[in-house]
Amino acid sequence: MSRLQLLAPAKLNLFLHITGQRADGYHELQTLFQLLDYGDQLSFELRDDSQVTLTPELAAVPFEDNLIIRAARVLQRIAGHSLPGVDITLSKRLPMGGGIGGGSSNAATTLVALNHLWQLNLPKQRLLSLGAQLGADIPVFIAGDTAWAEGVGERLTPTKTPDCWYLVLTPPCHVSTAEIFSHKDLTRDTRPIKVAAFSQGGSQNDCEALVRKLHPEVDNALIWLKNFSTSARMTGTGACVFASFNSERDAEQVLAQAPPQLSGFIAKSLQASPLKALVPD
Repeated sequence: MSRLQLLAPAKLNLFLHITGQRADGYHELQTLFQLLDYGDQLSFELRDDSQVTLTPELAAVPFEDNLIIRAARVLQRIAGHSLPGVDITLSKRLPMGGGIGGGSSNAATTLVALNHLWQLNLPKQRLLSLGAQLGADIPVFIAGDTAWAEGVGERLTPTKTPDCWYLVLTPPCHVSTAEIFSHKDLTRDTRPIKVAAFSQGGSQNDCEALVRKLHPEVDNALIWLKNFSTSARMTGTGACVFASFNSERDAEQVLAQAPPQLSGFIAKSLQASPLKALVPD
């Protein structure tokens, strides 16, 4: 096989608790990562030389800093021998800085796809370790399951969630994850909960209040969305907000009424992504 085309799925944080901060500055957290059947599309085609290309390049991200290229470079270094080059084409549908995992999902998809195309056969645990070095949200996309997560997001337990449809809205602002996690007003001492407590509604996003204060666009989006669903909340550190619905039609009816400044999409919940089938045990 010399070519692959894959979905790099989005994720939602159905809740996000920050339970502490480690000596190295990273935050301990609890979250439930919900995978969606919507995301960026990535295609990979091997070349006759050793060059790695990316089309299109993202204007706001230097080539070598792009997580897609960083993931490819990690595997090149591990191989220890010459590998074929690869043309990578990105069809970008997920907003940058939205808290729905676009860059992390792209990196995970690249690790899995090139491990397969380059026939490196690195096992799942090695890929998970490499992914964690690139970013805290990357392992969940490599594992490929909707999952309960702890630690910095790397301790994953596959978790069954109800089938439903999500409306995801993007306010017209960019939220810096680094700014939110370093902010003095961020809650960092939420008590850990069990899965049962989440199921009974005992959870929230600890970043949401702070982001709403710093970014009125997020606050306004949530105020509007709460008119249609009590489940409305923010994902990750934002800026995207979401709500669940029982049917695609219900979600579509709400999206059709969205204010013009809010872009959005509708996606179905996924228990496991197609990427999972390409990850060696």
